[in-house]
Amino acid sequence: MALLSKNRLSKMMLEILLKLPPGITNPKDNIVLRLGTIAFMLTTREINAAWNETKKKAARLYPDKYILDGRNVLHFNDGTVKILDKKISGKNFKKLNELAEQKQCSVDQLVSKFIAMYKKKHNKK
Repeated sequence: MALLSKNRLSKMMLEILLKLPPGITNPKDNIVLRLGTIAFMLTTREINAAWNETKKKAARLYPDKYILDGRNVLHFNDGTVKILDKKISGKNFKKLNELAEQKQCSVDQLVSKFIAMYKKKHNKK
């Protein structure tokens, strides 16, 4: 039997998140610490479920303060990040994975190389 409902726990987490200073490195751990003894009585599954709900709420209700990226990671919105496109087509995702496999690197490393090549090409003009 759960001590708190997921919604109630998520609401508590959101209240704490709003009080955290911008740029804190691991908001989930900080929130769990601030929950105190309540956190000790909860399972990891309950905490993770509430945290996932909290991230969605924070990004939806406070887009000026928080951004939820495509990997479901919460970031503080410092104004430097403007999300233009959150989705990549299935076809292009498959192509990126195939190319990364051929080059024996990760998709992230491959995209980093593409960006560097693009910047190099366009900065010469």
